[in-house]
Amino acid sequence: MDLRTARIVVIGAGQAGAALVAKLRALGHSGPLTLLGAEEWQPYQRPPLSKAYLKGDLSRERLHLRPESFYVENRIDVRTGCTVAAIDRAARTVRLADGGTLPWDLLAITTGARPRLLPSEIGGSLGNVLTMRSMRDADALAERLAAGASRAVVVGGGYIGLEAAAVLTEKGVAVTVLEAAPRLLARVASPATAAFFRDLHTAHGVEIRENAVLKGLEGDDGVVTGARLADGEILPADLCLVGIGVVPEVELAAAAGLEVDNGIHVDAAGRTIDASIFAAGDCANFPYHGHWIRLESVPNAIDQAEAVAEAMLGGDVAYEAKPWFWSDQYDVKLQIAGLNTGYDRTVTRPGARDHSQSVWYYAGERLLAVDAMNDPRAYMTGKRWIEAGKSPVAEQVADPSTDLKTLA
Repeated sequence: MDLRTARIVVIGAGQAGAALVAKLRALGHSGPLTLLGAEEWQPYQRPPLSKAYLKGDLSRERLHLRPESFYVENRIDVRTGCTVAAIDRAARTVRLADGGTLPWDLLAITTGARPRLLPSEIGGSLGNVLTMRSMRDADALAERLAAGASRAVVVGGGYIGLEAAAVLTEKGVAVTVLEAAPRLLARVASPATAAFFRDLHTAHGVEIRENAVLKGLEGDDGVVTGARLADGEILPADLCLVGIGVVPEVELAAAAGLEVDNGIHVDAAGRTIDASIFAAGDCANFPYHGHWIRLESVPNAIDQAEAVAEAMLGGDVAYEAKPWFWSDQYDVKLQIAGLNTGYDRTVTRPGARDHSQSVWYYAGERLLAVDAMNDPRAYMTGKRWIEAGKSPVAEQVADPSTDLKTLA
């Protein structure tokens, strides 16, 4: 089979899927190429949904990753509102929910992830209980705000929950954040970073409740009215936004007999246990420095998808992730380089201006990651060091009189 003319189907029209089909054409693939998306819109960017789009500063058209003409000119068959029912590996077809089928020689799964929901038994299906992941979610939240929602409970003190709290607060909503752990960002950041964002949100009027166990949501006539805590206290709310993480979309892969464990298992080229099927983005679990990881980030979705495109066309690919992330909350931009997994100490370096600092994560003497709050210089410097495998002395990094350029 000539890989450059192979029939390729990509399931999932998010950031990874859009990057993959564009890269395939850029690399010279000329065969039939189909991108299937369950949502009714052309591929769009998600990070602005809870920021500029919700505020009305960015139109729906400007959210699109590429103009529709790009897909037409490059002969990419984008099918929106198209749900895939099953993957038939033996027949090499994709069965669609409307009963149709699509043949393929090579298949890529870029289905991403979906928000983790509160169980219906504790009120998760009540009206005005929302998540923030898709354009539909952002539109639903905008409608509630326009209707006069004034008191919100945000369930979850991770980055998703905190970003939501910031947006709601800027919209004039009184916000309470519930975090079951002893502190915010317990799974993903150091106490120093958590304290920075706790102070930031408190200064903006957000009430932070840590060690707060949610027993259930209260409702009236099918609509949420409050959140009931383990100690019996009920927090009034006419809006509840759930930010308790995401779940990788792996059901199609699992039903097709592919290896699944916290994502679709793939090798360094993004190939599953079936040599003709690949995966990339939030749904993929891949090898990284001797262990398996699943990265939920736009940069990884793009970079991994482009590596998979090369592999699908026969390239000798070994994707090497270079993790970096960001979060916008109020006037603070958090930039993260590296992964802090396994750190045993941190040092904090003051920034050059108000509301700026950086937190550096070490395992012994080895630099693992840096959280930079309104400090792009620290972020860029740390990112270069981490990618180069360099580790400056922690005590020197923490000293604000030390010029970072002179280290490592």
